[in-house]
Amino acid sequence: MSQSRELWRKIDLMNRRRFIQYGGLAVGSGLLAACASNQANQSNQSGEQQASPAASPASTELTKITYGTNWYAQAEHGGFYQAVATGIYRDHGLDVTIKMGGPQVNGTQLLMGGAVDFFMGYASDAIKAIQEEIPKITVAAIFQKDPQVLLAHPETGAKSLEDLKGKPIFISAAANNTYWPFLKARYGFTDDQKRPYNFNPGPFLADKESVQQGYLSSEPLAIRKEGGFEPLVFLLADYGYEPYSTTIECKRELVEQDPDLVQRFVDASIKGWYSYLNDDPTPGNELIKKDNPEMTDDQIKYGIEKMKEYGIVVSGDAETKGIGAMTDERWQSFFDTMSAQGVFGKDIDYKQAYTLQFINKGPDAYKS
Repeated sequence: MSQSRELWRKIDLMNRRRFIQYGGLAVGSGLLAACASNQANQSNQSGEQQASPAASPASTELTKITYGTNWYAQAEHGGFYQAVATGIYRDHGLDVTIKMGGPQVNGTQLLMGGAVDFFMGYASDAIKAIQEEIPKITVAAIFQKDPQVLLAHPETGAKSLEDLKGKPIFISAAANNTYWPFLKARYGFTDDQKRPYNFNPGPFLADKESVQQGYLSSEPLAIRKEGGFEPLVFLLADYGYEPYSTTIECKRELVEQDPDLVQRFVDASIKGWYSYLNDDPTPGNELIKKDNPEMTDDQIKYGIEKMKEYGIVVSGDAETKGIGAMTDERWQSFFDTMSAQGVFGKDIDYKQAYTLQFINKGPDAYKS
């Protein structure tokens, strides 16, 4: 195996989104900002818009948009690629380019610097941005459940998260500012359980009493292939850890100056996700593999299966409000939980991190 392929194999085992969301400085990028706006309408920053999804404008000229993802192309990005591949974005008057992320991509810097028009974000980072007075805003949440998991050996006999208390757990440094404070507060985990996770499953495989962090659609498959067994999988979202994930975020000024453009991108993206999960995902998958030649059909299939099995995209509010759904109550609950553990300052106006005006229309609004 070549050096580059070996490096990829190791990187692919990483807890993808955490590494990026709290990772290093942005590297130089060839991303081009292509947001063209002709409107200056002011939009309401709260409440739910009741209009049906925006249709393609009368003009045949397409608005060029760049959407930045938070990792290499994969099934977890499938709805966006599907919207490109099947012409859904074009039907909404958009010429969308998806720019793949990577381990040194800082989405907030790219977004605020104009390198991308929309970025794939995360609720925790959106609230931190408000704390740092960064004017970005979340306009939709594709993942109702964050795919963060803890993996255990079958020999532990663990039935729930509570059974992992006291066991050595391999976690990344980023976990200290995300799910670890939650586990300590809710389930009594202690810091002496922590072991440094270097994105290598070797230490976990060698210790049958140990636990390892992971990503629902990646690490369990890697453990199966390398360790020869099915690990016990505990999805933190099913135990009360409820940040929105794989969000769509943009600059606040775009929402204020061109809400129609934001609406069209959100609507088309949501339609792309319905198509990817319910129709033939092949068009989107082909684009994923074109952007990321290392991605396999086996991994894509596994990712789609797990997203459906665990209700990552369609569950909770999304079942009645549609894919992309968010609520004030859910944002408040997450903020209260994390601020109580000192992750966020209690005086942060977290409501500035999001708006509900572009979503929550119900599944029927996105039918062709």
